[in-house]
Amino acid sequence: MSATSAVKFKHVSYLWDDAKAAALQGDEVALLIYRSNLLGADLRLTNYGGGNTSCKAIAKDPLTGKETEVMWIKGSGGDLGTMKKSGLAALYVDRLRSLKNVYRGIEHEDEMVELFNHCIFDLASKAPSIDTPLHGFLPFKHIDHLHPDAAIAIAAAKDGKKITQELFNGTIGWVEWQRPGFDLGLKLAKCLEENPGIRGIMLGSHGLFTWGDTAYESYINTLEVIERCAEYIEEKVSKQKAVFGGAKVTSLPKEQRTSQAAALAPVLRGFCSSYQKMVGHFTDDERVLNFINSKDLEKLGPMGTSCPDHFLRTKISPLVLNLAPGEDLSDVSKIKEKLTPQFEAYRAMYAEYYNTCKHPNSPAMRDPNPVVILYPGAGMFTFSKDKQTARVAAEFYINAINVMRGAEAISEYTSLPRQEAFNIEYWLLEEAKLQRMPKPKALSGRIALVTGSAGGIGKAIAKKFADEGACVIINDNDATRLEGAKEDFSKQYGKDVFAAVVLDVTKAGDIKGATDAAALAFGGLDIVVNCAGLSISKPIEEHTEKDWDILYDVLVKGQFFVTQAGVEVMRKQAIGGDVINIVSKNALMSGPNNAGYGSAKAAQLHLSRLNAAELGKDHIRVNVVNPDAVISDSKIWEGAWAEGRAKAYGIKVEELPGYYAKRTLLNEIILPEDIANACFAVTGGLLNKSTGNVINVDGGVATAFVR
Repeated sequence: MSATSAVKFKHVSYLWDDAKAAALQGDEVALLIYRSNLLGADLRLTNYGGGNTSCKAIAKDPLTGKETEVMWIKGSGGDLGTMKKSGLAALYVDRLRSLKNVYRGIEHEDEMVELFNHCIFDLASKAPSIDTPLHGFLPFKHIDHLHPDAAIAIAAAKDGKKITQELFNGTIGWVEWQRPGFDLGLKLAKCLEENPGIRGIMLGSHGLFTWGDTAYESYINTLEVIERCAEYIEEKVSKQKAVFGGAKVTSLPKEQRTSQAAALAPVLRGFCSSYQKMVGHFTDDERVLNFINSKDLEKLGPMGTSCPDHFLRTKISPLVLNLAPGEDLSDVSKIKEKLTPQFEAYRAMYAEYYNTCKHPNSPAMRDPNPVVILYPGAGMFTFSKDKQTARVAAEFYINAINVMRGAEAISEYTSLPRQEAFNIEYWLLEEAKLQRMPKPKALSGRIALVTGSAGGIGKAIAKKFADEGACVIINDNDATRLEGAKEDFSKQYGKDVFAAVVLDVTKAGDIKGATDAAALAFGGLDIVVNCAGLSISKPIEEHTEKDWDILYDVLVKGQFFVTQAGVEVMRKQAIGGDVINIVSKNALMSGPNNAGYGSAKAAQLHLSRLNAAELGKDHIRVNVVNPDAVISDSKIWEGAWAEGRAKAYGIKVEELPGYYAKRTLLNEIILPEDIANACFAVTGGLLNKSTGNVINVDGGVATAFVR
């Protein structure tokens, strides 16, 4: 098929490029990776991290030198859309198939996973996934196992087997739901044996297997089968009077949905963080709104998802909030009073599910809080250990909505039985995978707003926090400078680590916009670093009222009102927080030509003490970092300030760094990273019982010692 044939596909994306594929001919593994990346690029075909692909090819055995058949398959935990060769596992096909000789039955199938290691061909292989035998026991050279919404809608329908048989005239086999593993691989082989010539197999409630003799044949076969499923569903949907039984609730206007979400997210985050700090995600995608506003939400919502990949990321069922779409959220205590019994009921439901379904060797019950929270009329919140996981959970639940929509249109939706769902969620192999995950970084699950973070000290702090696992809101009053920082952060960290907003700390609207951005992007706020600043150095007779006002507006009022807005969010969460104020040694040390700046810095320092005294009851800690002479990448040191300080000390501007270093006890030049390290020291966990402190990072200026 040429690229021009792509027009035959309306519900999937045909992305195959003949020229690119031709350059890979003869390298089956490269073609596998190419095909996998194309399939993973279309979320209608499979979800992030879901599904797996494989190829079988002849390779030379490194021990015998003889040619042998090897299977390359996506390794455990990988993602098709971004997969590289390093993400593949490679196994001897004959050894893998010989494991049938030692298989002791379905009660012992988990032990087979460890035996995959005896089949490894490439010692640099990724760990083989649980689906390895499903590919290995089928004879085809190229195989795709995907989780397309359209196919799962049929697989999860009450009459799914019958529909599959009729829709494909017997050319697609059917295997009833069974947890993935060695035994399911044997059942796929048996299905093929009993139905020779079929082009694929539908797995009940799970997904789709398709194949071909070449990478291209497998790709086209996969697209054609999914396209046919999607056509059938859309035809049925078009004949419905109303999707999901029609609307029960009317969506709020877009702006009001966003406003409600920003106000509510920190409250929800507080509830969801009762076991560990969670990061949130919000979406008001049209597909979500159609579902959560519908009459069928009450029936379908509690049922949960069908595909195990969906379920593992979205939990047994969502929490549907009993709040009116336009509910007044200004009285936080009233909203918490209304939500508390709803969260308690969800946790009790989850505990009952665990206690009813657990086995003698089941892992201990995990966090009973919901992952997916539905707010009819407004949108969907998801909460997890980090932003990417929360965002992916939302994507998976949208997949589940698509599945429910399709299944209800063609028949009747069925979810996984609770015991089966539990067996997946608390599967010992899944638990082992969780235990192998890297230990969380010190600031994982934390959300930080660092003012003035497009450059200089602020940017260094934001990067240090991101390096240590935090999500950060970067900002600046200079939109051009902020664009440069966005590009930098995007390249270094990706979209799930930061959000960016224009913020002038003298403007109330900008401040609210920044805290709303934190709530919408990540669910709330844990750390506020007041770093935005400017400096004016003039003799007393040259100081103007305008100079005085801008110094106090930015340094003192800005610090106060940003802190005030941040504290409002932290109090909604009720899980504590940190405020760090970047002040200066000038708050403590008197110097020439510095009346306005120095006195404003002194006000910042004492304001920090006052805030620490007031906010201790909320477990919000307020501390100060006092830098001195941080010249690198700093707007403060551009132009007049540097000239003013050089003039005050009777030296040249270029001599300032050396001059400042020589006057310190340690004879050190202070860099933005030094201030960032001090901020991390305060927030990283070792000083959780410290508040009202001043940390000097100035190389040692004795006249600026606090005591």
